[in-house]
Formats: sequence, structure tokens, C-alpha cells
Amino acid sequence: MNTVLYFSPDGVVYETRAFSNADIAELVHNWGLESLTSADHQFDFWFTPSPPRCRRKANRGATEMVLATTRFTAKTVPLLRGGVVVATHDAAGELDGLSWEQLDLLIQNSGTVTRHDDRVLSRRITRDDRRQQRDLAAAGATTGRAVL
Repeated sequence: MNTVLYFSPDGVVYETRAFSNADIAELVHNWGLESLTSADHQFDFWFTPSPPRCRRKANRGATEMVLATTRFTAKTVPLLRGGVVVATHDAAGELDGLSWEQLDLLIQNSGTVTRHDDRVLSRRITRDDRRQQRDLAAAGATTGRAVL
């Protein structure tokens, strides 16, 4: 049984269990899994890519954790969407659970996001939300349907 963290789209973080990649896929509601690995190769961030026309808000908590554990900057970190699972892997590359030490390290890393990073990320997320609204409105105008 592997302890993993699930960053829900609504901002709540849950500690849960996963036995395989299929369990992770079920948590993020898709089989098109992709992953990023932290700079120290300790943490794997599992997520699903958002289709181009799919409107999903950025998962700020997960995006901040990627920022805190990788070499991305607030300007270059990918905006993760939907549910995101954080796990680790063993020497063979297979899914493994997070230890208490790793959970503590994630908490410590989360405190490394600066106010400047927070402002830059907030601006990016706001711009992204506005762009999605414009795209949604434009799609509604071309189909003649009202979009709420």
C-alpha cells in the first residue's frame, strides 16, 4: 500500500493510498497520465493533460508544489489542471509511497515559494482564466449558443 498526496481541483489536499498507476489514473479521472519529477528525483507529480478546448481552472496548490520542488520559475512552471497526485518511485522506477520524511520535506518545500513568486503565479492564473473565458465566449458566438 502506497501513501500518496492528492491535490484536488478545489484546493484541498488529501493523503490517500494507491497500489498502481491505474489507481492514480482513477484519482485524476483519466488514463492519459503524464508526470513530472522534482529536481531531486524524489517526487513524481501525476496529472492528465487538459485538452485544448477543455476549460479547467489551474490547480494552484499542485502548481505551487511543482514550483517549490523543481527548477521551474513562477514564469515557466506549467499550470497543472484538475486533480494531481504526488507520489515517489523505487529504484526500479515503480510507484512507491511517500515516507513521513518525504511528507515533511514537501511541507518544508511549500514554504519556499516567495511573495514575488506568488504574485507572478497569481497574474498568470488570472490571465489564463480570462483567456479561457474569452475562448469560451468566442466558441459560443460561433455556434450561436449561449455560454454560461
